[in-house]
Order: sequence, then C-alpha cells, then structure tokens
Amino acid sequence: MCLSPTYIFTKILGMKRSLLGINNLHSLTTAYLPSGPQKSVPAHTNASHTHTCRVSLLLVPPLTSEGSERNRRMVTVWKVMAGGLLLTLSLTLLGWGAEGQQNRREKKEVSGSTSVYLGQERDIWRPLIHTTVNLSEIRSIKSSFQFRTFDPEGAIFYGDTKNGEDWFVLSLKEGIPLMQISKGDVLISVAGGPKLNDGKWHTLEVSNQDKFVILDVDGSNGLAVGMQSKQMDEVLSGKLRLAVGGILISKEKMIVQFEPQMDGCVREGNWLNLSVPWQTEVEELWPCCDRVKPGSYFPGTGFAIFNTSVFPIEADHGVKVEFQGDFSKMDGTILSIRAPGQELMFDLVASNNKEEVSLTFGKEKLSMKYTVKRLVITFQTDLLQVLQDEDESKTTTLSINPTSHPGYLTTWREGRLAFGGLLGEGEDSVGSNFLTGCLEKIQIQGKDLDLDLGVKHKSISSHSCPVEA
Repeated sequence: MCLSPTYIFTKILGMKRSLLGINNLHSLTTAYLPSGPQKSVPAHTNASHTHTCRVSLLLVPPLTSEGSERNRRMVTVWKVMAGGLLLTLSLTLLGWGAEGQQNRREKKEVSGSTSVYLGQERDIWRPLIHTTVNLSEIRSIKSSFQFRTFDPEGAIFYGDTKNGEDWFVLSLKEGIPLMQISKGDVLISVAGGPKLNDGKWHTLEVSNQDKFVILDVDGSNGLAVGMQSKQMDEVLSGKLRLAVGGILISKEKMIVQFEPQMDGCVREGNWLNLSVPWQTEVEELWPCCDRVKPGSYFPGTGFAIFNTSVFPIEADHGVKVEFQGDFSKMDGTILSIRAPGQELMFDLVASNNKEEVSLTFGKEKLSMKYTVKRLVITFQTDLLQVLQDEDESKTTTLSINPTSHPGYLTTWREGRLAFGGLLGEGEDSVGSNFLTGCLEKIQIQGKDLDLDLGVKHKSISSHSCPVEA
C-alpha cells in the first residue's frame, strides 16, 4: 500500500531549516565537502509526503546549455529541450554528517521478494538492493520478478561474476527491454520485445540456456542474446553479485548509455531460486503504490526547473504550454517564470481554500474555477492566450507591450521555468508554495515534457501518480 506519513525535519547538517531551493545557480562550483560552505546546501521545511515518502537534498551546479546524454541521443525536440539537465547529487553520495553517510551505515537485510520502488533517492547508479552468493551454491539458471512502470528509461536488474569483469544489465530504453552483456572478449547490446512502460504488472524471467541469455515477458519470448567467445569455456567459481535498480560497474563500460533512475516497481523476485538475504544501505525501502496512473506527482516538497532558453518563442506559434488534471485536488504553484534579478513574470496557482486556479502575468490576474480540467497557455511575442477546457468561449487574451510587461522577451532568453513551485527572487531562486497533487499531463508544443530532463527534486515522480483508494 502507498503510505502517507508526514516527515518533519527540524535540522539538517546543523543548518537553519528552510524551504527546498536552489542556491547560487551561476556559481555553485565549489567542492561540496563537510567543511564547505553550508549556505550552498538547500534544506527542507516540514513536508507532507503522500506518495512514496521521499526526502532529499538537491545540489545544483551552474545551469548550462549542454544537454544530458539522453538529450543528445533522443531525436525529438523535447528530449533536447532539457539542455539544462544538471547533475543532482544526493546526501548519500556526498557523505555529509554521520546521519547521512550511507557508506558508514550498517547494511540492512531484506528479502529478495520484497517490493522495491526503483525511484527511491540515492546515487542514481547505485542499486537499491543487492546480494552476493557463491557460484557453487547455484542450482537454477533462472530469475523471475514482476515489474511495473510508465517510465520509458531506467535500470532494472544487474548481475556479474569475477568482481565485475563479466556482467549483465537489463534496462528499459524508449520503453523497450535492453540487454547488455560482457563476457570475456565479447560485448553485446540487444534491444527488443514488447514495450513495458504501460503501467501494468509484467512478469519478467531471465535465464541462461547454453550460449543464450533469454528474456521472457509474461510467458512469451521477448528477447534472446547468443554469445560465442574465442576464449576457452571455463568452470565458473567464486562469487556472483546480483543487484536491482542499479549497476556495480562503471557506466562507461556499457555500449548503450541510458538514464538509470526509474520511476517503477519490482516485486516478488525469485532470484536463481536462492533464499539468501539481500542487503540495502537505505534506512527504509519506499513502498510501491497499489495503483498508479500516468502523470507527474508533486508531494509539496520541491519543483523542477528548466531554462526558458530551451523553449524559444516561435515567430508564428509562440510557446504553447498545456496542463491536464483535476485542479480541484491540487494546491500550490503549478508553473512560475522568472529571470534572475527580475520581478516574477508569470505564475499559475491552484488554491483549495479559494477554490480557484489563478494566473498572474505581471500586474494582471485571471481567476478560473478550480473545476477546470485542461489549460492551454500560449506565450507569443505580443500577447498571452489562455484556453480553458477547449472551450473557445473561455479564451482570455492579454496584450503584451514594453510598457505593461518590461523585460518579457529578456525573461524568455535568460529566465527559468519552475514546474511545481514558485521561483524566488535573485540568483538563489529559492522556491516556495510547492505544488501538492498530480498533473496528468504536461506538454509543450504538443509534446510530453519529461521532468527528469530538468533540475528536479527527487521527491517528484516524473511518470506516475498514486490513485486514491
């Protein structure tokens, strides 16, 4: 069941508690060590977690126009539009403070059949659970588990021998299973089978049959990889390592690079028919929700930021931003736009108390009923247009000129968009009024926006929302 406790943080690393934010986006280049400048570390205020109970610190280096690996690989404009994808480092990776140093925590034992939410906060390449067994103990050559996601990309299952010299990785890329295998002098990558990011539970079985590695999906053959090495066949001995949700080798060893973090779940694992316990370094594994639906879930603790420069205003069509969802069940800032050192240009806010959705554009304000289900906002060089529920009679047009909206075009060249929170003033861009609720769809220019490609707080689920019982 998807739990909903309230976590209260009174102090993090001895710092004054504050709202999650991003400090000094242009100059965060110092080494983040325990003796480093604590003012560069955003902290948390009281946070109510209604999805998977997650919390994290977000550390952000400078915004740049460089894209992530995924940006460069994807051919669609909207994968490239995340040109500001920045490295986010968790407290786990940095090892700040006795409470936060996972490498000093005692490893906890869990069952290999336990439910694992793969999107749980950690170093994104580090597995959530792992185990090591003697190869002499293995009597089965099959592993099976159930898997569910709406996410098109991420790491699922890993195994290796010889301390990582020979290895196997199963992941998703564009929703399709991808297997990469290294054995001796052979390195293979094969993708195929059905798309699995449909939000349904699928039973996956990975087996080794002679010189083939077989992936079965829901009882049918999904993918088969054959290998023939020039090296002599050898009797394996030593240790076998298994991991879920990450890998134990350098990512550079893989032929096909992918973004590892997966908004998905694994359960009922039967790993080589072994009953050995698995280990985890996290304090508590986050639960999987009983039911999920497509969308982006904001638990009220953070936002996702993009550079406005990656969404240029097209001369003929402008920039069209679309939101869909039940706005009556949302509370907080849905979208805000601001350039450093400038006044807030735009915000869209859902308010349960006022039972309205309000849009503020400079000094102009538009109030809408919170029963609206779809909003399309078009930014053009000389006007802003708002369409409600595809009802042309509910279209509002606001004129734009240098007097009424000074710095408008400058903001689109140099500013930032925040989904799920209100951008603060100045270089710090410390956020507030974070959104609680599910945006079932976020589109720009008619294409789905992947929040994973921005600077995103890890409490946000980019691809799924819990379904209320």
